[in-house]
Amino acid sequence: MKKPIIHIVAGGPGHLIPDLSLFADHPALWAGVDLGVRTIILAGIAPHIAVGDFDSVSEEEWQQIEKKVPAIHKFRPEKDETDMELALMWAASQEPDKIVIFGGTGGRLDHFLANAFMMAGYKQKYPAITFELIDKNNVLSVVLPGSYSLERDPLKKYVSFIPVFNKVTGLTLTGFKYPLNDHTVPPGSSLCISNELIEKTGHFSFEKGILMVIRSID
Repeated sequence: MKKPIIHIVAGGPGHLIPDLSLFADHPALWAGVDLGVRTIILAGIAPHIAVGDFDSVSEEEWQQIEKKVPAIHKFRPEKDETDMELALMWAASQEPDKIVIFGGTGGRLDHFLANAFMMAGYKQKYPAITFELIDKNNVLSVVLPGSYSLERDPLKKYVSFIPVFNKVTGLTLTGFKYPLNDHTVPPGSSLCISNELIEKTGHFSFEKGILMVIRSID
């Protein structure tokens, strides 16, 4: 049986969330995190599950959620995990091929950083799952050691490679404006920020560590 794709929608600023209807035809399960479930409903998409403490939802909104969502996992506000982590825990338990997060950037920096680093941690724990965080201007993915290809995107022409947790060793970039060969990049380095593809297809590889790969619109 084909593994599912899971789209998680958090309650981040609406102006940064792409048009979800563009993703509606994908064979995906949709999970709303707190107020993010309203974003799914307003996009004309049927949510499969809602997760969170729903402390930012009005009574009227809650009644709509109860009516529209077949599975609701409601938690007390006083808990150890964020609503996003509860959603990721559920999503990973479904053994999907891919998990995509929308509404996880912008607004509060603590939420964005927690979401990005949480994704990296889950990638280490579930290496077979592809993880992406998407907004209108960026696509952030997390990758483990190996060899990868990137197609040039005229809209998102900037590509950044950011080490997470520990240094990345053996980083090699070909087909990029600023190539590298077997380079070690420590966390916090700005060396690999705002690179650009000069070939139709670029390649990158590394031997140890974990990378966030971010493709951005200027």
